[in-house]
Amino acid sequence: MQEKKPDEKVYFFDKPKNVELVLKVFYSICGLLFALDFVVHRHTYLNWEKLPAFYAFYGFVACVLLVLIAKEMRKVLMRKEDYYDVDE
Repeated sequence: MQEKKPDEKVYFFDKPKNVELVLKVFYSICGLLFALDFVVHRHTYLNWEKLPAFYAFYGFVACVLLVLIAKEMRKVLMRKEDYYDVDE
């Protein structure tokens, strides 16, 4: 790892302690939202929407599918690195 110069600005996420704090807050919020899912009444239209953490699971699966589809689309849409270079 490179040594920092004395006059170099130190940012919030440069300190591992701050990164750990942000992760703890994030995980706490996730746990709180999961717990609230059992308490808060939702007006649902479909039966599977009544499952606990349905929307979290649905969002996770949708995100994973988007990444997998994008990886496959890359094979079709990808061009060579010198695609726009002029042939002489």
